[in-house]
Amino acid sequence: MASAHPPQGLPSGMDPSMVDEYASQSKLLQEFVKIPSIGKAWIFSSKDEKTSRAMVSVGQSDLLANKKRNFLLNTHISKSSSKSVSFQWSPFPVEMSGVSAVVPSPSGEKLLLVRNAEDDDSPTKLEIWGPCQLENEIHIAQSIHGSLYADGWFEGISWNQEETLIAYVAEEPPQPKPEFNDLGYRKEGSSQKDCRSWKGQGDTEDNWGETYSKKRIPALFAANISSGEVRALKGIPRSLSVGQVIWAPSSSYSLVFVAWSDDNGFQEIPRKLGIKYCFNRPCALYAVADPFKEEADKPSTDSNKGDAAALVKLTADLSSAFFPRFSPDGKYLVFISAKSAVDSGAHNATNSMHKIDWPTDGKLEGSLGVSDVVPTVMSPQDGCFPGMYCSGLLRFPWLSDGRTMILSSVWGSKEVILSINVASGEVSRISPLDSGYSWNVLALDNNNILSVSSSLVTLPQMYYGFEDSHTDKPCQWDWQEISSPFPKPSDKVSSLLADHKFSVLKIPVSSPSDKLPDGAKLPFEAIFVSGKDSASSPTIVVLHGGPHAVYPSSYSRSLAFLYAQGYNLLVVNYRGSLGFGEEALQSLPGNIGSQDVNDVLTALDFVKKRGLIDASRVAVVGGSHGGFLTTHLIGQVFLYPLRS
Repeated sequence: MASAHPPQGLPSGMDPSMVDEYASQSKLLQEFVKIPSIGKAWIFSSKDEKTSRAMVSVGQSDLLANKKRNFLLNTHISKSSSKSVSFQWSPFPVEMSGVSAVVPSPSGEKLLLVRNAEDDDSPTKLEIWGPCQLENEIHIAQSIHGSLYADGWFEGISWNQEETLIAYVAEEPPQPKPEFNDLGYRKEGSSQKDCRSWKGQGDTEDNWGETYSKKRIPALFAANISSGEVRALKGIPRSLSVGQVIWAPSSSYSLVFVAWSDDNGFQEIPRKLGIKYCFNRPCALYAVADPFKEEADKPSTDSNKGDAAALVKLTADLSSAFFPRFSPDGKYLVFISAKSAVDSGAHNATNSMHKIDWPTDGKLEGSLGVSDVVPTVMSPQDGCFPGMYCSGLLRFPWLSDGRTMILSSVWGSKEVILSINVASGEVSRISPLDSGYSWNVLALDNNNILSVSSSLVTLPQMYYGFEDSHTDKPCQWDWQEISSPFPKPSDKVSSLLADHKFSVLKIPVSSPSDKLPDGAKLPFEAIFVSGKDSASSPTIVVLHGGPHAVYPSSYSRSLAFLYAQGYNLLVVNYRGSLGFGEEALQSLPGNIGSQDVNDVLTALDFVKKRGLIDASRVAVVGGSHGGFLTTHLIGQVFLYPLRS
């Protein structure tokens, strides 16, 4: 007779076989975690057109320390006339321990390393590196400003062209708070650390929500890298949260930045709302003068005095403007807009691109004309450009003609590389058309592109792209796989990846309503990942959050670990996802819990009718809106027979 008690030392409900299974899964997870991820890249030209240098940032998770470790890899690039390229990687990476941001200067001759303060008493450090030496180290006390914003919406660190000044966004200095003694009276001359005093909180301050809840208001600063002098930019009200600063061409207004206002027009009382995944927060472009050009201005301290610099709003007629970039000749200021999201209220939507003709004299007087470069695509034709869905731009995204911008975007269930002529508005997809893989641009090497490509069953691999001038077809690019600096994954992981395949499925909408616009009647997509015996394997339906987001076909460690356990995956990009045009996206608000549920069930029927899955062995998983959708599916579909 079997014992009712588990073996000694094991939790209730577990037996030795389960311990072995969990140990095996834990070991496999560690194998996946060892695989490094590719982050940013920078390429620096040399006098010889056939050679250049590059740096690539690499991340690797450390499960034991519960943190991500970041490294820099250096490489020498050699090009031949036959359009072949060779990368000679340095043998070992350099760990960027304690570094919050890495920002090379435009020429590549200098490197800024930002080390944010570790606590409220420590200074923020800006390290300026030159060839083989540390040229300067600037320590900035908390009384001047807090940590730099090194990622997210408010990220903004920019070198000027002369490489003498750096503009950046950092937390404003702490605001003074009232101090009292134990009798309740104000204690003059008291120290914050006095054991018998306490600090009141002062006025309540809103914050920008998730990941920003413990950060102070983002403010704009500039540093002279030679003298170490730091100055705050005057004239920017605290009701504006700034980010994404860049230097303008020579003019009286030297800095352009994005700002989000507390007063978003939707509440009687101005307040900040969550911003991390929300493109629907109104924002605008502003210009302000370089503080080092103002003779009366002094280093940024608590005793700072001086006239406020003039602040000019550049995009007064647009509800959204961000990711500003000047064309190389300084004639255009190009930027992205999420006005469709702001105007509709959807947290994300189809982007548009615009430009401002920058005045040659640098005087921002009168109304600046804003013209469209890429309008919002409402209902794309089959196989055609579905609209812009841009989550970031390179610091310098231009080819040598000074008019063509290279960027990454979403196209259905894939990430693709686009070229956009900002003069003509012509948009071309330059990553391979016949590939279900996802592609992202890492850096530009003059007129060539360093990119990364991957799929749900293929690890990220870097490619080097050349424009093909030997064809009559425009925007044809050749992509050469380059030697990888990373070691091959374990035999176990390699075998699991090789044993799986994926396909992007076009799913026709089931019984679309006549009330829907044409774009909402177009097919949506799902990605099906399967092993050798998919028809007999259990299937997990994977649902993204948002709802206005997308699960692209790029490599995902968490999904790879799931299908490595023997599951099929059905990753559904239901209507309302990014990458399918604005009408399809806007069809979901007002129909949540019905349209998205029906799309998931339609995708399941699609693979079931083709004999790809066992319909009796289906699970569903999702986070955020995907979790909300999961509960709808459980309640409406799986529990329905219990109510009948």
